[in-house]
Amino acid sequence: MEAAVNIPSPPPLPTEKGTQSFKENMTGEEILRIIFKTCQQRGVSDIQLRANRPPYIETHHGMEALPHLGILTPDAMLSVYQTLLDNKEDDSHGFGDPDHERDYIKEAVENFQERLVDDFSCNGIEYGDNGEISGRLRIQTHLSAPGLGITCRILNDNIPELESLGILPDTIQSLRRSVLKRAGLCLVTGPTGSGKSTTLASLIDWVRRHHSKHIVTIEDPVEYQYPHDMDDPDVPGMKTLAPSIVTQQEVGRDVTSYRQGLKDVLRKAPHIILLGEIRDREAMDTCLEAAQTGHLVLSTLHTTGAVKTMGRILEMYPKDKHASILNRLGEIMIFIHSQGLLTGVHGRVLTYEFLNNNDDSVGAAIAAYDRGASALEDAIRRSGNVQWDNNLYRLFQQGLISREAFENAKLAKSGDD
Repeated sequence: MEAAVNIPSPPPLPTEKGTQSFKENMTGEEILRIIFKTCQQRGVSDIQLRANRPPYIETHHGMEALPHLGILTPDAMLSVYQTLLDNKEDDSHGFGDPDHERDYIKEAVENFQERLVDDFSCNGIEYGDNGEISGRLRIQTHLSAPGLGITCRILNDNIPELESLGILPDTIQSLRRSVLKRAGLCLVTGPTGSGKSTTLASLIDWVRRHHSKHIVTIEDPVEYQYPHDMDDPDVPGMKTLAPSIVTQQEVGRDVTSYRQGLKDVLRKAPHIILLGEIRDREAMDTCLEAAQTGHLVLSTLHTTGAVKTMGRILEMYPKDKHASILNRLGEIMIFIHSQGLLTGVHGRVLTYEFLNNNDDSVGAAIAAYDRGASALEDAIRRSGNVQWDNNLYRLFQQGLISREAFENAKLAKSGDD
C-alpha cells in the first residue's frame, strides 16, 4: 500500500506534563506505546485513530481528543496498522503454512487494499516501563475522508459479576435460573455498544464456575476468554479446574465462516450454545433447531425492547411462516433481556427491559404477536418482568441519570426500528 500524500502538519501542540508526544519517524510500536500509556487508568473502552488527526479515546464520559500527543501522519497510521498485524492473535494453532518466509503482513495489507476493511483480534500492547500490557484488542481498519482509520476496542478478560453491571437482584436470579434450563432460547438485545457481550459473558462465566456443562461459543471475534480454571472456593489463593468446559471458536481463526460454525455446532455435543449474533434467517433457524432438540441457546439481536425483538425475528421470514415461527418461539423462548448504556451523572449506567417467559400467558402473548403487540406489552408489565420506561424512571428517581438522559432514552426506544 502506498502511503497517502503527506499534508503539512500543524504546529506542535502543548504537551501535558509528563506525557510524551509523537515525533517524526516513530515506529508503530512506539506510537502505540505512547497512546496506551496515556490511556492508562482512564477507563478507556475504544481508541479512534485517523490519518491527519490526533487520537481520540472513548471513556465513561464520552469521546475525548488527545491533541497534546500530536497528529498521526498517513505514514504513521500505516506503521501502526502493520504493528497491530504483527501482534495479531495466531490463527494457525500450530497447523499453519510451513512456509516461514511467507509475509503475512504484506498479504494482509494487499487484502485490505482489495476489501477496504480489515477486522481481527490482536494481543495486548506493551506500554509500560515495567512490562505492563493492555487488554486484548478488537481491531477494525478502514478508509474514510482523512485516509486510513483504525478503531481499537479494548477487550477485558476480567469478566464482571452480574451484580456489578446494574441489573436488579430479582432479574439476576431469573437470568441465572434461566441458563440452567435444559433447553430453550435466551436473547440479550440492544444496540451496538450496549454491553450485550459483557452480560452474556457474565452469565456464561457464572455457569462455568458453578455447574458441569459443555459450553460452545461461536463469535466474530471472541471478546472474552474463559479460562479452564477458577479460584478454589475452599483454598484461598489457589486455583482449581472449573466444572464446565468451554469451547470457544472465532470466525476466521477456528472456523472458516459463521455459517460453518453454525453448521457444525450441534455435532460437538454441547449443553449450552452461545452464538455471538443472530445475523439472518439461517442463524435464527439454527437457534430454533438447537433449542427444540435439547440445547440451551444464548444469542443477541440489535433491537431495543421485547416487542421490537419479536418484530425483528419475523422480518427474517415470509408472512406465511409467521404463525409457525411464533408458535415455536412461544414454546422455546426463555427470556428477552434488552439493554442500553446511558451517560449517567457519575458515569455510564445500564438500563434494561426484561421479559421472562415463565407462565402460559407470556407464551400465548408471544404466539399471538402477529395479531397485535398489546398482549405482549401487558405481559412485560406483570410482576417479575421489568419494563423499559419503568426502569428508566427508577434510575432517574435514584439520581443516577439526568432528566435529559431519561427523556432521550424514552424517545430512542420508542423510535427504534
